[in-house]
Amino acid sequence: MDNVYQLVSDSFKNFIANLNTGRDKQAGGGYSLLTLTDQQWSDIYRTSWMGRKVVDIPAQDATRKWREWRAEKDQIEAIENEEKRILLPQKVKLAIQQARLYGGSGIYFSIEGQDPSTPLEIETVKQGQLSFATVISRDMLTPGDIDLDPISPTYGKPLWYDITGSKEGVTKIDPSRLAIFIGNEVLTPEEVTGRHQGWGDSVLQSSYEAVRNADATAANIASLVYEAKVDVLQIPDLNTIMANDRQKGMLQERVILSGQLKGNNGMLVIDGEETYSQKTFHFAGLPEINMQAIQAVAGAADIPMTRFLGQSPGGFDSTGDSDLKNYYDAVASIQTLQLTPALNGIDEALIRSALGNRPDGVSYEGIFGRDDQRAGGFRSRAMKPAAKMSQRLLGGIVAQEAYSSAPVMADRLEEDSSMIGLNETLSKLDAPLLAMVDKKKEGKDFSSDESARLLDGKVMVQVWLADTKEETLSQLKELGFKFVAQPKSGHLVIGYIPVEQLEALAKLSIVRYVTLQPTAA
Repeated sequence: MDNVYQLVSDSFKNFIANLNTGRDKQAGGGYSLLTLTDQQWSDIYRTSWMGRKVVDIPAQDATRKWREWRAEKDQIEAIENEEKRILLPQKVKLAIQQARLYGGSGIYFSIEGQDPSTPLEIETVKQGQLSFATVISRDMLTPGDIDLDPISPTYGKPLWYDITGSKEGVTKIDPSRLAIFIGNEVLTPEEVTGRHQGWGDSVLQSSYEAVRNADATAANIASLVYEAKVDVLQIPDLNTIMANDRQKGMLQERVILSGQLKGNNGMLVIDGEETYSQKTFHFAGLPEINMQAIQAVAGAADIPMTRFLGQSPGGFDSTGDSDLKNYYDAVASIQTLQLTPALNGIDEALIRSALGNRPDGVSYEGIFGRDDQRAGGFRSRAMKPAAKMSQRLLGGIVAQEAYSSAPVMADRLEEDSSMIGLNETLSKLDAPLLAMVDKKKEGKDFSSDESARLLDGKVMVQVWLADTKEETLSQLKELGFKFVAQPKSGHLVIGYIPVEQLEALAKLSIVRYVTLQPTAA
């Protein structure tokens, strides 16, 4: 006898409660992909403020700081001028916006004298040869054949692109001459190489239902405002009156006249047999429903409510820092995983077009702004207790007990993951000290406030250390550090150090953080 096999689903069932059975109403639910056209995505973007924010906010945050080049001063000026000439920051922002809205976009950068259909010859780019950069929308940038070889480095990507709408009609472009930006990545290989042709989804695809529900909720609440107060006038024999055209007209005129007479300071005159009343609608609970709908949109877009609405965080002792940190980490991943690789070709051409060659050491630090700038908010709050404690330094005498929490503070600074780049050399220095270091390097004059803090070229600082062993303190002395105070509890020392030695001080592995010594109140 043949074996008989029965298909059994591996899931929780409860036949009494009808859970996960044929009678379970949830069994009729499922997921299907709702595909909208580019015009429909555009309509959402142009008419829904929430849909627009979902698209724009990450694009703005990923580019608003732009980037800081590291090179000689004249080289930095030349590169930044080249960026301004081709409007690169604005075009990158626009390209990201279009990619997030439509699923993809590109920036074409033209190298004078080179055939755009051939691979970019980066080593041959001369000064001034980068002509322009243009943002090209997805509907004008048609992918050619998709590389279907799974062992090819360009698998799943177009072998070329066709730009439509040019004077020549269709222009073939090699991928190396384009900075390609993708919206939400499509992970299904068949979709990537098939219908999507190497593009992604709109970011609104996964948040569409949330945006639509939130807009519908707000619209319905707005319509209820018109029903907030309704006047009710009970008229005897109304049906009989309405059946007679002459009487109906007279009634309409009377009601209109009564409405005009009635007001905050007027009176309402009605027949003795008529009854007047008002029906009012109470809006309790509706603001919470509306806010929950908006919060669903922010969650679908992975944007904190504090950033999405630009409002202060709710809740007792809530700062919103954790949410913002997670969000800016996500923005940093956009910068690292999308912007930097996409702009690699443009950057190499940009440097050569600005300088005439490719000098060693030319790069940009961080990704579109120093990492410690994003950590500045937490750092400022974390050091407030230390600043308050330092106010008790009077005449070089420190109240020892004031620093009892110093090890805890130092550990928090060291271990908290929001202190991005804290262990890097310069991010161990707070902002005022960083400014003094930069001015010293560039030969600029100190401000009057900075000069007032100097004593024979030395500035008074607080130094948070890993420990205060004798060998640790001797390393500070070698840099010309003059001790003013050293509390017994806590790994902290206060003293003077030459401004030119601040960077060397930050390079010491035993140094955790260095702040400018606050002046006594």
